[in-house]
Amino acid sequence: MRPDEASAESPGGETIQGLFTALEAQLLNYALRLSGERGLAEDLVQEAFMKLHAQFEEVREPRRWLYRTVHNLALNQRRDSAKIIPLNPSGENGDPPATETTDPQPLPDEQIIRLEGIGLVRLSLETLDARSRELIRLKFTEDLSYKQISERTGLKTGHVGYLLHHALKAIADELAKSGIIS
Repeated sequence: MRPDEASAESPGGETIQGLFTALEAQLLNYALRLSGERGLAEDLVQEAFMKLHAQFEEVREPRRWLYRTVHNLALNQRRDSAKIIPLNPSGENGDPPATETTDPQPLPDEQIIRLEGIGLVRLSLETLDARSRELIRLKFTEDLSYKQISERTGLKTGHVGYLLHHALKAIADELAKSGIIS
């Protein structure tokens, strides 16, 4: 994170870090009520802050904007998940399901592309400081919540989310430089 990013102020004089500290718990509760899932609520809030970070200088009322963004993201997620039709393991009349005739293994070139991507992600992780790498490991390898990470590391829950946000942004920037994501 550049020094000017945390101290950048909205037209109302608020900083992203200040907003994160003040609103993260409230936004998490709001997102949880909308989504019904803790992990999804955390993702919605993190995505809202990432969007705010990208356009912070243009947002006039960041508090209201964050709530509206979390609301919209939750609605979009609910709408998208409603489009997913679960497969019925048995036939419509209780008949056994049809057997799968395709090979579930990816093609060799798909495997190579996937392995290259994994390698680039690992290289991007190495560019981070040790604390950020540890937070990412706890979140994505051990699948811990922000609260569990907070308890394990001694950091405040809001600070965990803030650090993870910036670590993931740094990784995304590295992957964008290498052309993996746009």
